[in-house]
Amino acid sequence: MSLSGPTYGYSRYVIPLIDDMADIADLTASLVPDPRALIGIPLALIGAVFLSFGAQYQHRGVAKVEARSNDANSGLSGAQLGALIRRPSWVLGTVMLGLAIVLQLTALNFAPLIVVQPLGAVALVITTILNARISKVRLNRKSVQAVIACVAGVGLFVALAASFAVEKPITDSELITILWILLVVLIAAGVSFGTLRKRFKAIYYILCAGIIYGFVATLAKVIINRIQNGNFEWLTVLCVIGLLVATALGAYFVQNAYSSGPPDLVVAGLTVIDPMVAVGIGIIVLGEASQAPLWAAIGFVIAGAIAVWGVFQLARHHPGITK
Repeated sequence: MSLSGPTYGYSRYVIPLIDDMADIADLTASLVPDPRALIGIPLALIGAVFLSFGAQYQHRGVAKVEARSNDANSGLSGAQLGALIRRPSWVLGTVMLGLAIVLQLTALNFAPLIVVQPLGAVALVITTILNARISKVRLNRKSVQAVIACVAGVGLFVALAASFAVEKPITDSELITILWILLVVLIAAGVSFGTLRKRFKAIYYILCAGIIYGFVATLAKVIINRIQNGNFEWLTVLCVIGLLVATALGAYFVQNAYSSGPPDLVVAGLTVIDPMVAVGIGIIVLGEASQAPLWAAIGFVIAGAIAVWGVFQLARHHPGITK
């Protein structure tokens, strides 16, 4: 007796069932996050915690070193930078910040930039609470509103980027453009260092560090991508050089920011300015949001304005900042 007849008869029930199961699988895949992203999210959150504590310890080390010097508001000298290396609190903070960077870069291997970057705002909240408790300074209402504005502005900015920005491969000409812009930014930061740092103090250092680190994040992503694809040539070497120079100068600005402002203000600048610059490079230079409607472009401007306004308000009204 042949089994082909009965088997064929069941096919009219089995095939639709298989199709339904495939539809359910597709629906589930669209609702359940990528398992790799579920690895990247906790890594980014742990990195935010390390960033918060690292900023607090580095700020403590810088404050102790500067308290022994009469060169306030003139920028950390070579002798002061050498003294920082001998401060256990600063060294511990540096190690924590290093771990935060490693965790963030690792998180980017599992989750997209638009998922990882907003989580940096968690560091601002943690640092604000931590610094208030350690320094025994009660945050006033305007400071709390400034922190909320920073987090909300960054969240809205990245949400729009996630909705309309399309990540594209960076061409050699676009990468060269980014390197030229970085060179102009580094020169402008160096020239302005002699005139603006005494007038604007903490906010000057924070803005410079945030802008520079925005380029660092972009170059780091480019370098990792090129190395993974075996594309290590002269342009990649230039990116590595630019990354090292920008990292060093950005770190110097951060240490000076610690000497004239509380750690939560520094973290606010890094978690607001840094991602906005990185996303802005993608939008303006790389054209990743060229298909976005006009209202989305207006939304980018409004969200960015809210976040930057929050940083300036925190610098203006924070009870722990040096006036």
